[in-house]
Amino acid sequence: MKSIERIYQYIDSAGLKIAEFERKCGLSNGYLRKMKIRNGDLGEGVLMQIIENSPDLSAEWLLTGNGEMLRSEQNTPTAVPATQPGMGIPLIPIEAMAGFGTGEVQVLEYECDRYVVPAFKDAEFLIQVKGSSMLPKYNSGDIVACKKLPLNELFFQWNKVYVLDTNQGALIKRVKAGSDDDHLLIVSDNERYEPFELHKKFIHSVAIVIGVIRLE
Repeated sequence: MKSIERIYQYIDSAGLKIAEFERKCGLSNGYLRKMKIRNGDLGEGVLMQIIENSPDLSAEWLLTGNGEMLRSEQNTPTAVPATQPGMGIPLIPIEAMAGFGTGEVQVLEYECDRYVVPAFKDAEFLIQVKGSSMLPKYNSGDIVACKKLPLNELFFQWNKVYVLDTNQGALIKRVKAGSDDDHLLIVSDNERYEPFELHKKFIHSVAIVIGVIRLE
């Protein structure tokens, strides 16, 4: 079954009209009907638009057909807004990952929304996933809880997901062993993104992703 067929199945189960769903996802009127008639499939850009505008839809099911159609939030830890100044964990923009925890960024922490996350007491900051490179593990817009790791005592757990502050900007990726001790293999869950090697000297700070949360 192609993704276009799964989308029709989802729309039908949600009791929506095709035109209504297209408007919600920013698609042109009649686009889905044309694709179905042509027996075509949906491109990555369209799939991302649909996923970002359908929070209850499982990205894994849409992309691969595996699992359940709807995302289950029953076991997703919840973060609630902090009620007192300085309480909770800051939700920082991904671009603020650079130098996070240094004197330059401490001021930014006070400007961030803060949340209490009982399930992840060791988390030191929250950050929002952007883009499609970590689908279906993480959707664009998902919030992940992270714990900073000291660079001078850094030990990677291969195949775990990390937030890396690098010369290329902040990356949320899996980390595997590179071709030698000086390199890491940076891997996306989305197979459309090729793995690449990164020299350790280009990594400025590291945090391990503890888990995904839901904001209230």
